[in-house]
Amino acid sequence: MAFHYFFTRKVMLAASAQVYVFFPGGFGTADEFFEMLTLVQTKKVSSVPIICVGKEFWSYCKTWMEKMYEMGTIAKEDINLVSFVETADEAFAIAKKSKERSFF
Repeated sequence: MAFHYFFTRKVMLAASAQVYVFFPGGFGTADEFFEMLTLVQTKKVSSVPIICVGKEFWSYCKTWMEKMYEMGTIAKEDINLVSFVETADEAFAIAKKSKERSFF
């Protein structure tokens, strides 16, 4: 689905998703990832699976999140809000286990 305004795209992501799956990307992907993660973390949206596909690509993000935990800026459970997987099949398996399975 295409959107003229980036804001509209993000509102639609937050309002209607039953799972968030992120593949390697650029600044826009990172922006959407952290916005959705923050909304789930702060309970502004329903808790849904957040999955990052491509462990090598996302390893820097995971390491950075672990460092944030060590520094006391996030809680351990915040890191656990994200599943880091290697393949789309692994992401699908996690999504299928979600309590909201009406989309399968």
